[in-house]
Amino acid sequence: MFSFYEFFAGGGMARAGLGEGWDCLFANDFDARKGLSYQANWGVGGELRVGDVRAVRAADLPGQADLVWGSFPCQDLSLAGVGKGLSGERSGAFYPFWDVLHGLIEDGRAPKLVVIENVVGTLTSHGGRDFEAICATFAKAGYRYGALSIDAALFVPQSRPRLFVVGVRDDVASDALTACEPLDPFHSRAVRHAIARLPKAVRARHVWWNLPTPPHRADSFADLIEDHPDSVAWHTPQETQRLLAMMSPVNLDKVDAARRAGRRMVGAIYKRTRLNENGDKVQRAEVRFDDVAGCLRTPAGGSSRQVIMVVEGRAIRSRLISARETARLMGLPDSYRLPHKYNEAYHLTGDGVVVPVVRHLAQHLFEPLLAGESAALRQVS
Repeated sequence: MFSFYEFFAGGGMARAGLGEGWDCLFANDFDARKGLSYQANWGVGGELRVGDVRAVRAADLPGQADLVWGSFPCQDLSLAGVGKGLSGERSGAFYPFWDVLHGLIEDGRAPKLVVIENVVGTLTSHGGRDFEAICATFAKAGYRYGALSIDAALFVPQSRPRLFVVGVRDDVASDALTACEPLDPFHSRAVRHAIARLPKAVRARHVWWNLPTPPHRADSFADLIEDHPDSVAWHTPQETQRLLAMMSPVNLDKVDAARRAGRRMVGAIYKRTRLNENGDKVQRAEVRFDDVAGCLRTPAGGSSRQVIMVVEGRAIRSRLISARETARLMGLPDSYRLPHKYNEAYHLTGDGVVVPVVRHLAQHLFEPLLAGESAALRQVS
């Protein structure tokens, strides 16, 4: 059994991905509503502390965990070079998170592994300076680290690229799980470029994790759709027609192709502001029928919530994506308990980490690293 602390825990999706072989010693999230979902799914054993990470101290964390997970807020990093980055109020939570880690190190309880997860915009935020600061923090704390860009579309029918930085304590053997050069698909061009731009001393601590590519994904977006959702209602024919009227000729051609596909086709729609042929700003409905949903985002506004369009021959229906469908797109089982309010459920899932991605990392990287450490200790003893 391995142990972990989970920061910015949300509904415990990292915990779901790690699985039954992992024991959560401590979890923290600022949002009380997410805390209720966490407890509804993981029980009330006392490991969850709801409150600002800035108020957490190393002394609050019991025992010594093998792994610390931190999916710190992404809002200030989402628009590369435009947001406030790590100096922003929300994404700046990275630093108090690391203050807790620093306290653990000083207390002689440094975890063997530290993992952070965020948007890929982190690589280019503020001209790469935010990513450099993260890497330098790992290096200064005595961790070798490797960056991975993983699109959840390899595991679930959702386009959701995310950056994972996996740090390993200096005394943990890791050579068997590293490569001598970057490898596809997890070392993207953006990752390679960001690493190449790091100062020499920081770059010297970087490793290329050798992570296998997962098997070909079998399910499609259409496989996850509910015929009778209880969290949303199907649009009226008039509402669906209004959506079609908002589409450009290119997007209407996509709908026409879906009609002729000979099977049920499910498209994901986002509303965007575009320039028309006269140069005027108009709202457009843009659809994709590639068996993959667009990236789930927290529903701060109506346009951020995905609308789906189901096409079966001449029949066309539309509606908001359901709460359960968002959970399925995150790899959560239907037994996972969602908040009753639609926006709360959407916010919970849209803010989370995709469960099968975490499982892949755990199976092929975290657990082998820790098992290798255990084997080495047994040989010494």
